[in-house]
Amino acid sequence: MGRRNITHVSDFILMGLTDFEEIRLVLFTLFLLIYLITVLGNVGMILIICLDSQLNTPMYFLLSHLSFLDLSYSRVTTPKSLDSLLTSNKYISYLNCFIQMNFFIFLAATECLLLSSMAYDHYAAICNPLHYLLVMSTRRCCSVLFGSYLIGFMDSFVNVLCMSRLHFCDSNVIYHFFCETPPILVLSCTDTHDIEIILSIFAGSTLLVSLIMVSASYVAILSTILKITSTSGEQKAFSTCASLLLAVTVFYGTTIFTYAKPSKSYSLRKDHVASVFYTIVIPMLNPLRYSLRNIEVKNVLRRVMQKRKGPKQLK
Repeated sequence: MGRRNITHVSDFILMGLTDFEEIRLVLFTLFLLIYLITVLGNVGMILIICLDSQLNTPMYFLLSHLSFLDLSYSRVTTPKSLDSLLTSNKYISYLNCFIQMNFFIFLAATECLLLSSMAYDHYAAICNPLHYLLVMSTRRCCSVLFGSYLIGFMDSFVNVLCMSRLHFCDSNVIYHFFCETPPILVLSCTDTHDIEIILSIFAGSTLLVSLIMVSASYVAILSTILKITSTSGEQKAFSTCASLLLAVTVFYGTTIFTYAKPSKSYSLRKDHVASVFYTIVIPMLNPLRYSLRNIEVKNVLRRVMQKRKGPKQLK
């Protein structure tokens, strides 16, 4: 590679999803609505699980942290996107861009592993119900949770080390709506081959371990469900797993589509759609799935509503 004009970049320009003002207003309204539902849904789920003693089980302990992660990484990406859509302020500082990117990787990698832990929790509940509380003890749940956050931190730390070696020569324009690794690699004038290999090894390992755990858990669950003679028991087992299986499929599918390929094959339109799904849509869907499809959560909500109606009727 010949010598190029390497300069210190003080800020980046996020081009966003569109330049058309009418479409920007529609997207702003839609994303704002989704963001409000995300915040209310995940905060509500955390409060319900923390305040109701009947939900003090391993499954809901993990679910409360899933809601926390969804709330956190939605908070990392969505507000800046909303600001860009409303005000056309596309500038983001170099420091803030890299903080956003690495926090997102930390939270997304942690969620990836947490979803596999929840799949194992479902396996223990359905395939080994008599020993469930022993298998998913408080100590083991805390260990699994700590391991998920630790590996997420390691992925983010490796990303920090690799991305700090990049130089930017010709442009500071990022064709994306937030700072994400693939479009920044495309933007760099540094030879990114070795960096991409390192990042692919760490990201691929996290995804592969998670996928193996999820696949093994659901194969065992399916095998157990097919042996259930009771129709009601079979339906309950399917209902328990359906929400997580859908969440896992969408989250893993869009993440693999974005990260499990070379940066040179980055596609503006296709990668935008995938990124919108796992940064904006999925954090909203998770609490809705677990609250609307879960009988225990519905019962807690009913009790809360009845308690609120009780004092009003007495007055």
